[in-house]
Amino acid sequence: MWIGVLALLAAALLVLVATPARALTTDEAHAISAGDSESRLAALQRAAEAGDARLPALVQALLDGAVQVDDKRAYIVAPDGSAVEAASGAAATLPETVEDVSNNNRMRGELQLALAALKLRSPEIAERRAALLALRDGVDESKLSLVERALASETDPTLKGELAALRAGVLVSSGDVAKRLEAARALGESSQPVTRSLLLERLKPAAAGGETDAAVRAALAQSERAISGRLAWGERLGVLFSGISLGSILLLAALGLAISYGLMGVINMAHGELMMIGAYATYVVQNLFRTYAPGAFDAYILVAIPVAFLAAAAVGAVLERGVIRYLYGRPLETLLATWGISLVLMQAVRSVFGAQNVQVENPGWLSGGWQITGNLVLPWNRIAIVVFAFAVLAAVALVIARTRLGLFVRGVTQNRAMAACTGVDTRRVDLLAFSLGAGIAGLAGCALSQVGNVGPDLGQSYIVDSFLVVVLGGVGQLAGTVYAALGLGVLNKLLEGWAGAVLAKIMVLLFIVVFIQKRPQGLFAMKGRSAEA
Repeated sequence: MWIGVLALLAAALLVLVATPARALTTDEAHAISAGDSESRLAALQRAAEAGDARLPALVQALLDGAVQVDDKRAYIVAPDGSAVEAASGAAATLPETVEDVSNNNRMRGELQLALAALKLRSPEIAERRAALLALRDGVDESKLSLVERALASETDPTLKGELAALRAGVLVSSGDVAKRLEAARALGESSQPVTRSLLLERLKPAAAGGETDAAVRAALAQSERAISGRLAWGERLGVLFSGISLGSILLLAALGLAISYGLMGVINMAHGELMMIGAYATYVVQNLFRTYAPGAFDAYILVAIPVAFLAAAAVGAVLERGVIRYLYGRPLETLLATWGISLVLMQAVRSVFGAQNVQVENPGWLSGGWQITGNLVLPWNRIAIVVFAFAVLAAVALVIARTRLGLFVRGVTQNRAMAACTGVDTRRVDLLAFSLGAGIAGLAGCALSQVGNVGPDLGQSYIVDSFLVVVLGGVGQLAGTVYAALGLGVLNKLLEGWAGAVLAKIMVLLFIVVFIQKRPQGLFAMKGRSAEA
């Protein structure tokens, strides 16, 4: 018995596969292309519901103004003057009686919507997604069958959910109370802001065109509350991610400063300009790839990272050997000297690259974002910066904890005189440590180039925040720098949503002042003899 059933199923499947797709008839193609708007729209709707195979090509040709008609047939005319019969696609000779097809604004709008509805069944997911976006604001019950057919065949879970919400959005204005009630409940599964706007529109007073049925209004209100709750969580997650993103940038900016300031006590006001150098090095590498290796452009950032590090580290080495080594133990002179150097570096960049900002383009794999909820998209470039910041942190921690240079740096940081007595070349350690801190600043500039324009004033926006992170975290403490950077980033974004950007900065500064009064050594106090002095 089971063998017979399976045979019948196989035969039915063969029949379905062998059945050819329905094609446009000559009369249908002519009715869509010629006549008054009402009759053309009716013919278009019938053909769309029937799933005609050549209909998308005809609709696109009508939108392109490439269709001509005589009294019986419609023809699609190519730019070179050749023509095919619209229904069959066979080559044709245009008769002398053909006329151009004209479309008014209403007809063009309906054609665009019909084309989008037909593309909902495209094999390409990107094309289906674009078609869904095009349909959101204009679909009505006349195209509901197309949406339902696409919903039945959709395999992508996200698009399937959006199609279901689109169907419910159409039915919520139906004349049938039962359909409106079903749609009101179904819309509660959505997490799109546009769905919430639709629900609020339907929840207007009945006198203003809102829902009149009490049961439907209750379902609409319940769905609106559910969507509002999801959107609220999306906003909270967005604020948290923005805070972590800002904190990762502050971490990169402050990490190098924590090394140089913690080791040598140097207040380096040119640290922001070292970030700027890393950003401009990224810009130069981008232009070289665009000119000499356009096919590998998406890989330019992988080359720019070490170049930015080396460029900033080289400038830092020159700065340490040429100026800072003569000013150890004189913090005021160091502050003034490095501030003057920062002005020199900014003017040098203006002279070479111009005073205007330059654009650094994201690689293709860093463009776009990750859709979490209807109102939350996490940009790939921001996600990459967070990952990059922690990768740099791990590399620095490895260098400090596991290498000979790291051992010397820790020794000099805790007790410079004792380290010198044991044979450590403290001057060489100062040079290497300052160059390492400058190179990390260059990496921060490379990361910043992916989220904004690059200009001579790039570093000025982060130098104060970097010092605040170092002071709050504890001088020379990597763990403190991490906690302080992420904490200040999240706190700043939380306060921005409540009090605005300016007041948020002021409140963060006041918090740090009060905290330092209570705990002068920051979150993590330095250990060793220098801490007891």
